[in-house]
Amino acid sequence: MSPVGLVVVDKPAGWTSHDVVARTRRLAGTRKVGHAGTLDPMATGVLVLGVGRATRLLGHLQLADKEYLATMRLGQTTVTDDAEGDLLEQVDASGIGEADVRAAVLPLTGDIEQVPTAVSAIKVDGKRSYARVRAGEDVQLAARPVTVSTFEVTDVRLVDVDGTPVVDVDARVVCSSGTYVRALARDLGASLGVGGHLTMLRRTRVGGFGLDVASTLEELERSWTHVDLDAAARAAFVSIDLDESAAQEVRFGRALTGTALGHDGPVALFAPDGAFLALYEQRGPDARAVAVFV
Repeated sequence: MSPVGLVVVDKPAGWTSHDVVARTRRLAGTRKVGHAGTLDPMATGVLVLGVGRATRLLGHLQLADKEYLATMRLGQTTVTDDAEGDLLEQVDASGIGEADVRAAVLPLTGDIEQVPTAVSAIKVDGKRSYARVRAGEDVQLAARPVTVSTFEVTDVRLVDVDGTPVVDVDARVVCSSGTYVRALARDLGASLGVGGHLTMLRRTRVGGFGLDVASTLEELERSWTHVDLDAAARAAFVSIDLDESAAQEVRFGRALTGTALGHDGPVALFAPDGAFLALYEQRGPDARAVAVFV
């Protein structure tokens, strides 16, 4: 029988998220594998995959906040806002000091409006934005509300690139789903008047799943491991343990009339024996099913 649960992969550089899914399908012996939020090929780190019935959790996991370690280069602008794109412009950034950088990250912190990078998977009139850019179109995406709860500068250093001084900034970013760290690098450089792009990105956490529970593909090849569905639900959502009477109602997906879950968003409900039953959410005075897993 194929496993059911979440697999937390430490994605290697150069692999697409689809590449990781394809390898995991082979290792798990099932085609029913999906991911909770992509990582660019250049990026490494936490990629949460669902296997079997756990794929139904993934759409809800994408709402979780994410944490990254990043290096942003000020003084160079690229087509893709990261190191994989062609260089558009390079300028002397030696006049940018650490105090300038720390001041410039403040307007990029908190609840902000962010224009996503044009080379992205966002659809414009039914076609991926990156496909339109590669076809030569000038794509202008609308700004979106995102939350950057932490934008912590950990190091600022001057680097010589082919005789031109540029500035590399190491940072820790905690942000909402849908935030582009590439766009943060672009906007940081733009606000300082020298342009910028992302040269390194490592995702260290998605919701409650960090690198401490992640496995490389090589490790999974040697010894398969996953977080079973019950444990995954407890780790990813606020959890409530039910008595047998309420659990029976939930098994049939019935509303829990007059029940206050005490939380916005999906809540994981469990039977008395610890089995994960369903995701429910508050709708008026009642708790109603989002997805039932039994």
